[in-house]
Amino acid sequence: MLQRRARPRPRWALVAIPVAWIVAVTVIDILAPPHIHLGPLLVAAPAFTPLLGGPGTVGLVAALAVVAQTVIGVVRDPDELLSANHEAQIIALVLVGLSLVVFCVLRERRAKELSQVRYVSEAAQRVVLPPLPERIGPLRTASLYLAAEAEAQIGGDLYAAARTTSGTRLIVGDVRGKGMSAVNDAALLLGAFRVAAHREADLSELVAYLDRSVCWDLMEPGEAGSFGETFVTATVLDIPDRDGPVRMVSCGHPPPVVLRDGQPTTMQAARPAPPLGLGELVHPRYHVDSFPFEPGSLLLLYTDGVTEARDVAGVFYPLADRVLGWNERDPAAFLDRFRRDLLDHVGGRLDDDAAMIAVTRTSASSA
Repeated sequence: MLQRRARPRPRWALVAIPVAWIVAVTVIDILAPPHIHLGPLLVAAPAFTPLLGGPGTVGLVAALAVVAQTVIGVVRDPDELLSANHEAQIIALVLVGLSLVVFCVLRERRAKELSQVRYVSEAAQRVVLPPLPERIGPLRTASLYLAAEAEAQIGGDLYAAARTTSGTRLIVGDVRGKGMSAVNDAALLLGAFRVAAHREADLSELVAYLDRSVCWDLMEPGEAGSFGETFVTATVLDIPDRDGPVRMVSCGHPPPVVLRDGQPTTMQAARPAPPLGLGELVHPRYHVDSFPFEPGSLLLLYTDGVTEARDVAGVFYPLADRVLGWNERDPAAFLDRFRRDLLDHVGGRLDDDAAMIAVTRTSASSA
């Protein structure tokens, strides 16, 4: 269940710092020679307080600063309290305090709106792109989505799994484009996959259905037979429950990687098809490739946000070289290490969304 983030509480121990500053400036100014005036330094107290608390705390500290300035004038020379210089200092403190209170109110309003956006984004992610279950038949799976935008939780990358009578079908894909249109297109394709994955007996027929669905959904309104520029790269796999090779149709998507005993093998498609959504233009025949996937191996599926991630020198992430020697058998542990390594390569932030799926296979006897 999604929960809203708790509102941060003021750090009261640190609030003592501006209060102590006010007291110190007041005492020193009172004891200083008549020609020395430290009152203007009081403005530093309310100016520092927004780092520690909200508008109420800032208003309280600003009020204390105004009172302190008044006390300085009364104690040093009651007549000085009515001088133009002293009144200007008090007015300046009041204006600074009010400005800081308004700033804190606007900041909290913005933080509340941002929190609501995050909450809605997380809810949308759970609906459109829920994480894969830990177990799907004889498979153990884990999924990870890394959004390039700091406040976004989902974009145009997608993945899903569906059970059939004889195995599990997986799809991983990437919608061309960004923003809400890419999210909408990803949701449409995922819906088509979930509906048809268990109905289409042949993998090539399933991919052909997905291509038609994308063509229909991406057709420009009011322009029959004219298709937009959006398309989806994807890899669709059929993993049998019993021992047997994985069957794959690649539609312009980065190839899967199988790791066994720390040795990665890239599973290139012999005859890749064009991306989904372009079938009406080229009328492809979908070639089904196959490759072995034995118990003890780990299958990694990903989007091009991984392999096109660059470091500060502009070097792409060398996936096969980086995972060489990795022996994690647990998909979640593997993806956790993979995430840390990928973010370390790019310096902590991706330029494009990235989705990853890790799959391991138990023995047929334990399925």
